[in-house]
Amino acid sequence: MAAFKTLDDIGNISGKRVLVRVDLNVPVADGKVTDATRIERIAPTIAELSGKGAKVILLAHFGRPKDGPSPEFSLEPIAKATAEVLGRPVGFASDCVGDTAGSAVAAMNKGDVLLLENTRFYKTEEKNDPTFTERLAANGDIFVNDAFSAAHRAHSSTEGLARLLPAYAGRTMQAELEALEKGLGNPVRPVVAIVGGAKVSTKIDLLMNLVKKVDALVIGGGMANTFLAARGTAVGKSLCEHDLAPTAKQIMIEAAEAGCAIILPVDGVVAKEFKAGAACETVAISDVPADGMILDVGEKTVKAIGEWIDRAATLVWNGPLGAFEIEPFDHATVAAAKHAAARTAAGKLVSVAGGGDTVAALNHAGVADDFTYVSTAGGAFLEWMEGKPLPGVDVLRKQA
Repeated sequence: MAAFKTLDDIGNISGKRVLVRVDLNVPVADGKVTDATRIERIAPTIAELSGKGAKVILLAHFGRPKDGPSPEFSLEPIAKATAEVLGRPVGFASDCVGDTAGSAVAAMNKGDVLLLENTRFYKTEEKNDPTFTERLAANGDIFVNDAFSAAHRAHSSTEGLARLLPAYAGRTMQAELEALEKGLGNPVRPVVAIVGGAKVSTKIDLLMNLVKKVDALVIGGGMANTFLAARGTAVGKSLCEHDLAPTAKQIMIEAAEAGCAIILPVDGVVAKEFKAGAACETVAISDVPADGMILDVGEKTVKAIGEWIDRAATLVWNGPLGAFEIEPFDHATVAAAKHAAARTAAGKLVSVAGGGDTVAALNHAGVADDFTYVSTAGGAFLEWMEGKPLPGVDVLRKQA
């Protein structure tokens, strides 16, 4: 991976205006932030820059406003939550460009933190419009991108600014990129990937990329049923995309050509209805009843997955192995997650995980803090796993 500049390379920034792209797209209910995880992740970068005397100017988006400024998409409530996390005042400007933003920036003292209003109140932001980018850049001397989660978008505040100002990766961006490099960029082998979730259709590019990069691919969740069906196994009433059988077969062919082992369930936990406490049984994958649904993988499969985790030096994980939201169909996901966490804690495994359901599943298992790195980046993490370019990252490398 080409080098990128970090805060270690930034030099003397006392009194400098530092535009910092952050991810503040957090859940809000009744005007209050209900989960401050993303704010907590950017806090180290803000604190470091502020501590060095920089004037820290935060750029962020919130939601998907369609028709310009809208109170429901204002970042003002999030400025208050950011101040609480930082333990210091955070100013707020009701615009991200123009006189309002310029006046607020001009009034800043060294070490101050200011949040500008939602960049997506301007449609030109998402178009990476050069004129809008210049208006943003007018309030900064330096650009720091600490929003990996938005790095898959070539917007003015994620990609354009890095072309106009000296550009650096913030600490969260740096940690993410370093973790991803260990995961797939330049990993210690053997590399095992666990991919679960409901549908193959949402992860075709991901699977196609992974079979060329990993030594073994464990497929779980509803998508495993599509692969089983493609091999001629009857899966009863289980969630299954039968029309994607040719795609599943092609993925298996490409895996064989690349020397990547495909691990599918050999047994499954089957129920006739999907609800908490539903009567269920574990059967061989060849014995799924016609009126049954596979809602989790069985113990023999859990044991096999554990053995692959034991062989691995690097584990990349996206998606649960079963319907983990409802007991007892969370068993396999929890067991595999705890096993991977224990191997990581013992220094025998580099474990990198990401994706919304994955984060929720690891939190459910109580091991999210025990993995080497858990990405909250969502779409950007998936596009990285798919091998797609990330404009917000690529521009940092080019500028370095």
